Order: sequence, then structure tokens, then C-alpha cells
Amino acid sequence: MMVSSRSSSYSTCSAAASLLFLTQVLPLWSSTTLAFAPITTFTSSRSSSTSTTRLARLQAVLDPSVATRKEYQDVCGIGFDDRTLEERLQATEFLHPQHVAVIRELEPVAQEMVDHVLLETGEKAWQPQDFLPDLTKEEGWQDEVQNLRKMAQGLSDELFVVLIGDMVTEEALPTYQTLLNTFEGCDDPTGTSPSAWAQWSRGWTSEENRHGDLLNKYLYLSGKCDMRNVEVTIQHLISNGFNPLAQKDPYRGFVYTSFQERATKISHGRVGQLARTQGDTNLSRMCAIIAGDEGRHEKAYQRFCSEIIQLDPNGFLIEMADVLRGQITMPAEQMSDGTNRPLYQDFANVAQRLGVYTALDYADIVQHLVQKWDLTNLQDLSSEAEKEREYICRLPERYRKLAERSMNKQAKLSKQELKQPFNWIFGRLA
Repeated sequence: MMVSSRSSSYSTCSAAASLLFLTQVLPLWSSTTLAFAPITTFTSSRSSSTSTTRLARLQAVLDPSVATRKEYQDVCGIGFDDRTLEERLQATEFLHPQHVAVIRELEPVAQEMVDHVLLETGEKAWQPQDFLPDLTKEEGWQDEVQNLRKMAQGLSDELFVVLIGDMVTEEALPTYQTLLNTFEGCDDPTGTSPSAWAQWSRGWTSEENRHGDLLNKYLYLSGKCDMRNVEVTIQHLISNGFNPLAQKDPYRGFVYTSFQERATKISHGRVGQLARTQGDTNLSRMCAIIAGDEGRHEKAYQRFCSEIIQLDPNGFLIEMADVLRGQITMPAEQMSDGTNRPLYQDFANVAQRLGVYTALDYADIVQHLVQKWDLTNLQDLSSEAEKEREYICRLPERYRKLAERSMNKQAKLSKQELKQPFNWIFGRLA
């Protein structure tokens, strides 16, 4: 189990207490020289703006021949009475308590995003069916389907592979909502919590859910792909999961979502542009509406980070730098159709060749975040945070040079050398 540095004192205390128990307390458990009778009670309650409050009462007598109160406090950093134990329980409730405190301050901002960024649900919101043939019609639905299929026939196999990969990524939505609920202070503990953060999580999920639904139905109606193989890929991806190395930290999580929402907006937008160029105006409209959702979500996550920087610039920069050192994990990296192991890499290579999402885009997104959060002008930082700020601000140019080198290397290969068979499109090359 990985524990953050902020919990090191807790870990030390736990290890020391365990050693003390095994070597000195346990042998004396039945002895009359040690009267150790714990009586612990926990009660919990939740409100819309606070997470669990824990109250604990411990009645115990520590035999001074085993360890004095002073010795216990020196080892564990905490006294052996009810008050200090309660303080320790509150302090160690989270891996990132300082970050949680900041997040709680930002609940009004989260509510603002719920009220002004998320769209109304129900009849006023767009739904996948708005862009698809109406199969309930007694007459005319066949013509609508034929029109969709006719335009889809003009799309290249390469564009279809990228579209399928984007759809598979969207369909792994259960994994992403699970991720949001690991961010400490931003979770939805009951599934119906009225807190602003929980409302945001559920609202974001409800909007994102439309993306996979729409593209999945389009692909099915197009008749150009092996839908069973695509469905197998979706199931594998959800089962495999993914780890963006957020470590339950809301700072790290929001750095990741700020980056990823922008990347997804770019990808959907460019697929739509290519679809229009290749004659499919229906698909172009679908991709445009999806990219619009991603753009709104991007603004919200970047706003969360802007507010965090105002309250805790040092903490934010340290976490952001660490996330970027590990590089941003793409959410579909674990995709597999059961036979093609490097499926994600093959898909990403096609996206790069088409210019849908490239290594240069990665560099540009980091540059965008540096400018959006005005990191070059942050002042009054700790020495560690200042060092990380300089590191982050240098990254875009470094990434750009690496991207250009990689793309120049690929450009020397013929298109035929780069093509790979995809089971999604019945083994055709793309």
C-alpha cells in the first residue's frame, strides 16, 4: 500500500505502536500488571458541505512499566488520552487533509459550476436520438437509415478507427466516475449526496454518458464495423480500468481532468472536421455537439484549479509537477479486443497520422495550462514550489522538441509500413 509523505507520521506511529504491542503489551495481556481496556465508540454524520465527522472515546490505563505516557507520545507523536486521540483521528481521516480543507472552501465554486456550466437535464438537454434516425416512424425511417449509411460509406477506414477508439474511450464512463469519487473531499459517499461536489460528479457523468451512446448507435447503423468486436473492446477496457496516478488527491485529479477534457475536445472536434471534409455532415454535427460538452467541462475543471492556486499555490505546483513527471495517462491505454495487445498504440498511431491528436497537441495543452493559470508570474512561493514552477514552465518547449523528433521519424516511413490490421473493421488495414 502506498501512503503519501503527508501520512508518514501516521505510518511511523502505527508501526511503532504495533511493535510496542507485539513485544511488550501482548505478552502481558492477561497479566494484572497491565490494565488495558479499550472502549471505543464511533458515530458519524454527513451534511451537504462536510464529510464524515468522527468522534472517539478511548478509556485505557497504560502500565508505566511497559511505556510511560511521555515515551508513548515521543514515539507516536500523540498523547494517550481521549482529546488527543480524537485530534489524531480527525487529522488522519484523509491522506491529503490540507488539500481537503482547500476543497471544502471551494464548495461555492463547485455549486456555481453546477448551476452555470452543466446544462439542464430532461427535455431541454440534447439527447443522442436528436441526431439519429427515428425507427419508430411507420414511414420514412428506412430512408433516414439509408442516408446515414450512404454518408458513412464515404469515410476512410482510418477515420473510422479513430472514431471507434474515441467511442470506446467514452463508453468506459463507469471507470471515470469511480475515479472522481476517489478524490478526497469531492466524493459522493451515499450516491445521492446533496453536496455541490457530488452534484457536479453526477451531472458531469450524465452529460458524458450521452457521448458514448450517440457514437455507438451511429457506428451500429453505419454497418461499417464489427460491432461485436467493438463491444468486446469496451468490456475489456472497463474491466482493465486505468490509473491516472491521482492518488486520491483532488489537486492531482483536477490537473488530470483539466488536461484530459481539453484533449478529448480537440480529438472530437477534429474528427468532426474530417467527417465534414469526407462528406458526412451527420457525423460532423455529432462530433461538434460532443466537443462542445467537453469544452464546457474543461472550463470547469480549469476553474477549480485556478481557485486552488489562489488558496494553496505551493501545494498545487508540487502536485502538478509530479503528475507531469509521470506524464498524463490516456484513459484508454488499457484497451484490448482480446487478441491485439498493443491496440491502444495502434489506434493512437492512426490518430497521429490523421492529425486528430498528436504529440504536439500534448505539448500545446501543457502550454495552455501554464498560460491559463498564469504560472510564469506566480510569486511568493516556497523554494520547492518555485523550483517546480520553473520545471513546469519549461516542459512545453521540451515536449515540443521531442514531439517534432518523433513525428519526423514517423514521416520517413511509408504509409503502408505504418498501417496495421484492425478487428474493429473486419481486419482491414488502417
